[in-house]
Amino acid sequence: MAEQPAAVWPATLSRGADGAMSVGGIDVRDLAREHGTPLYVVDEQDLRSRARAFATHFGEAFAELGATCDVYYASKALLSSRIAAWMRADGLGIDVASGGELELALRGGMPASRITLHGNNKSDAELTRALEVGVGHIVVDSMTEIEVLSALAGGLGRVAPILVRVTTGVHAGGHEYIATSHEDQKFGLSLASGAALGALRAAHAAPGLELRGIHTHIGSQILSVDAFRESAERMLGLRASFAAETGVDLPEVDLGGGYAIAYTPGAEALDPAVAAREIAGAVAAAVDSVGGSWPAFSIEPGRAIAGPAGITLYSVGVVKHVGLEEGGERQYVAVDGGMSDNPRTIMYGAEYQAELAGRVSDAAPALSRVVGKHCESGDIVVRDVDLPADIARGDLLAIAATGAYGRSMASNYNAILRPAVVAVRDGQASTLIRRETLDDLLNLDVAPD
Repeated sequence: MAEQPAAVWPATLSRGADGAMSVGGIDVRDLAREHGTPLYVVDEQDLRSRARAFATHFGEAFAELGATCDVYYASKALLSSRIAAWMRADGLGIDVASGGELELALRGGMPASRITLHGNNKSDAELTRALEVGVGHIVVDSMTEIEVLSALAGGLGRVAPILVRVTTGVHAGGHEYIATSHEDQKFGLSLASGAALGALRAAHAAPGLELRGIHTHIGSQILSVDAFRESAERMLGLRASFAAETGVDLPEVDLGGGYAIAYTPGAEALDPAVAAREIAGAVAAAVDSVGGSWPAFSIEPGRAIAGPAGITLYSVGVVKHVGLEEGGERQYVAVDGGMSDNPRTIMYGAEYQAELAGRVSDAAPALSRVVGKHCESGDIVVRDVDLPADIARGDLLAIAATGAYGRSMASNYNAILRPAVVAVRDGQASTLIRRETLDDLLNLDVAPD
């Protein structure tokens, strides 16, 4: 593993003399025996150190400029009540995008004041619950939501603290489905068309709303700080325009996130220490350029906290060799999960690194494709990877950088049960989310009379 970039595999992952992986001081073969496969394994030490690194680096970089910057963990990446408790203990807030995520965050002891509720189509029930518990921010995404939230807040006798989500027109990130600040998509209110400024006017005038500031999110898997710099300039420009019109300096600006992680050896990742310094510098330049007071800033690192800290363990089933039209052959390695526990490959063309996890092999490498057990030819976990030619039924396979968006996007396609999530640290394993059982599945089914 010394040949692998540290960003791809969890920080505590190592190999023993027999070639077997250990994470958090526990042999993966023991984890598979006790908890079964497929299995999501989270390196608690790594995940929490990444969370603290973002809080520390961004806090210090902005403090040097006389400003503040809070960090919010992205619950959509991976969430359980215990993870919410970790984030609370490590000084982060949490952003949620549904009523279910909100309840998990609260169950983990996250103070409601440190929770931000996102979503482009929040239900009345979700907005009402957020008002009742007193979340710190509700990010409004449309003119309709401003009207609805104003009415709900008035009916409850509450004041809703809001941020207006702005689409800045800065395009960043990888796949088009995760680039979230171009004009032709579902999120936010357009800066270029004037819709964002119109929403600020409406929110400022609406009863029951406390307009705290503006929010943007420009995409995911972003490697260039230039995109954040341009986005910050546009956001602060909007803030200055609103101040010039109303005399109100909005007190908060959320710059979003989308920091890239490495999924495969040699891939780049955005270093939080570097990003913090450069983004703080860019913000300072933007504040100087547009004038006005300094707002309080916040960021949302997204997958950069959970992603590199997790792996998925699979058991190998069928191995077959298929000839290629251009010559040679491909080794197909079928595992006991697939697109139901990691749909990102089929959805986004995502790439991953796979390794034989339970033993050493001296066999020659073979061009391989790791596939699942679903009734879909597109059920691919890793499209192209070199694996030992002697890989066989019963071997353990580990997939790197699956701490984010595996369990949270998992499904019961083909009525397959969703895997457990286990945290490991200092030789101890604890279950964060238990494995689904057949009883769980059947209890949702309404049997015929």
